[in-house]
Amino acid sequence: MERGISDRSVLDEFAEDFCRIAEKHVKYIVVSGYVAISHGRFRATEDIDMIIERVDFEKFNNFHQELDKAGFHCMQSTKVKDIYEYLEKGDGVRYVREGTLLPPEMEVKFAKDELDELQLKTRKKIPFTGLDIWFSSIEMNIAFKEELLKSPKDLEDARHLRKIYEGDINENFIEEIKRKIKKERLK
Repeated sequence: MERGISDRSVLDEFAEDFCRIAEKHVKYIVVSGYVAISHGRFRATEDIDMIIERVDFEKFNNFHQELDKAGFHCMQSTKVKDIYEYLEKGDGVRYVREGTLLPPEMEVKFAKDELDELQLKTRKKIPFTGLDIWFSSIEMNIAFKEELLKSPKDLEDARHLRKIYEGDINENFIEEIKRKIKKERLK
């Protein structure tokens, strides 16, 4: 079963428009709540979370300039050096469509550790969603939601993904990721 074009939302259009630009400049993944939403889970969200590979200033500047030309505005600053510094410090930056401060918004962060690098390495385009977007793997999303995030919303997202991919997910990989999360993020 796949989602159809008629199931597309403003959030989907925003995500695909942003990701189409990202694809030209950086290796990226979309993670967290939007993964479950793109699989038909109904819940509210204001942002889409994106992790990008660490790149030098020039490469990021090219990415940012194309986003700017396409009408995406960074909420933290209009100065690309400032935006890059936020990312370098480990902070996220948020982009919205020009002329609005309303959702949807894309929160962009640099990969920060081995776990993020593994997510980028195992990224997938998921046919079920009908979207031309690189996502972190279903197993990665389940592991992060069950082991690290653990809010009721996150646990329901994980249950939703488990239900959709029942029989198709690699439980050993999920457990391996959970061990890495304990070691790297919950120390």
